[in-house]
Amino acid sequence: VQLQASGGGLVQAGGSVRVSCVASSTTFSRANMAWFRQAPGKERGIVAAISRNGRNIYYADSVKGRFTVSRDNAKKMLYLQMNNLKPEDTAIYYCAAKDAILTAPLGTRRDDYTYWGRGTLVTVSS
Repeated sequence: VQLQASGGGLVQAGGSVRVSCVASSTTFSRANMAWFRQAPGKERGIVAAISRNGRNIYYADSVKGRFTVSRDNAKKMLYLQMNNLKPEDTAIYYCAAKDAILTAPLGTRRDDYTYWGRGTLVTVSS
C-alpha cells in the first residue's frame, strides 16, 4: 500500500486547513487508518484514527473538538479537517494504514500501523 499525504501549508492561528491522503491499494476499505504528527524535536504521536468502515474514531485529547477525521472508501481517500489551529499544531502530518478485520481495535501507537505516507507539513503562525 502506498500512501501520499497532501494539503499542508502555512496558516494563521485560529485558521483551518484540510490535509488529505490518497491510497494506491484496492484494499483501502479493509484498512484502519490514522493520522500522526511529528513536531521538530518531538516523537511522532497519534492525532486521530478511524476504522475501516468509519464507525469507530479516536482523537488525541489535544485535538478533540477541533479536528475531524473522515474517509471516503470509494475514492480511497483519508481526510483530516483541522480547525481553530494553534502554533503547537505545527508538525509534519503523516497518514498510516493497517489491514484490519471489522472488530479490530483502533491502534494509537506507531507500531500498530504497517504502511506510512511521506507526510505533509502544516505550519501555524501566531
